[in-house]
Amino acid sequence: MYLSREEEEICRGDHGPTLQKMMNILVALGEIYGAERLVPVRSAQIAGVSFKNIGDAGLQWISDLNGRVRVPSILNPSGMDLCRWKEMGITEEFAYKQQATIDAYRKLGITPDCTCTPYQLYDSLASRGDHLAWSESSAVSYANSVIGAMTNREGGPSALAAALIGKTPKYGYHLDENRMPTHLVEIKDELAGADYGAVGFLVGRIVKDGVPIFHLRSRPKSDELKALGASMAASGSVALYYVENVTPPAPPGAEPEEKITIDRSDVDDVYKNYSGRDADIIALGCPHCSMQELEQIAKLLEGETVKKELWVCTARKIAESCPELVAKIEASGARVFCDTCMVVSPACERYKKMMVNSGKALIYIPGLCGIQAGFGTLKECIDVALGRL
Repeated sequence: MYLSREEEEICRGDHGPTLQKMMNILVALGEIYGAERLVPVRSAQIAGVSFKNIGDAGLQWISDLNGRVRVPSILNPSGMDLCRWKEMGITEEFAYKQQATIDAYRKLGITPDCTCTPYQLYDSLASRGDHLAWSESSAVSYANSVIGAMTNREGGPSALAAALIGKTPKYGYHLDENRMPTHLVEIKDELAGADYGAVGFLVGRIVKDGVPIFHLRSRPKSDELKALGASMAASGSVALYYVENVTPPAPPGAEPEEKITIDRSDVDDVYKNYSGRDADIIALGCPHCSMQELEQIAKLLEGETVKKELWVCTARKIAESCPELVAKIEASGARVFCDTCMVVSPACERYKKMMVNSGKALIYIPGLCGIQAGFGTLKECIDVALGRL
């Protein structure tokens, strides 16, 4: 792999051991995937934040680093609400180590907004054609597909390395030839809301790491595109998709060779096979809720009182921008938690079954939290929380 003079100096350790270690990660990654060189990135989004996932070894590794990021960098969700962790049932020991993890990242100049939807907070992080080093699967999908930026799904260490170096190896989705659609997905019926998560749940399993292009009879909103991409990234490893006449178009070239057809009965089967009516907790916000989603939740809960535990997860900046919506939601007995989500928090493990409106959470919860998961529309989730279903 070609390296500039400065990059070679960093590899030799001329700029200190931390940058040498980071450059070695990037070079090794580039050599594995056949990258010809490094490419500058506009921003980085870094996973490996929840202490539940990284443990003591990960915390020590991050704490030993010295340096400052060269590009705007933001964190993935942590294992707890950084302010209201006691309400989640988090232990003091976990809270101490989680905060130490955040502090270690902050020391490196990383913005401690812990969210899987950084594009909802800062327009400056990504625009069409930008090269990025993002690591959270749903954020990667949204950046590639909806924004039209270019990023691979980085691991936590490689995203951190890219943040400190300001570059990432140019391979995979940084190259137009790897952004060609591989599957045409025909949706025969109109979709709305959680239907997009159900479709992603189905399609990701089929296309795996392919690049689907969708022909839809409905026009998805940004939150629905977010849900579609998140569930495909979880059920398969889809990092890029296209929706005809909605997302930035695919590069000109070959047509997809395979075709998939999804009809209403396929979508309905997801709801039927993963009923959540017997759940003892309902959680919304995977990926993190937007302000528009908080508005929908507040409207459905207005004047009501929940009978079951209901969590709504969002980014702190979103919650702080609309305190009246948060107040309306919490007046029902539901809780709006920031900085975290149901997938990465140990607080979920004390429950038996969680109901979600997210295809991504439906896939991850059993494996990462060790509990059962159920799936429903937003209204169905609220109705279960209110004891109506």
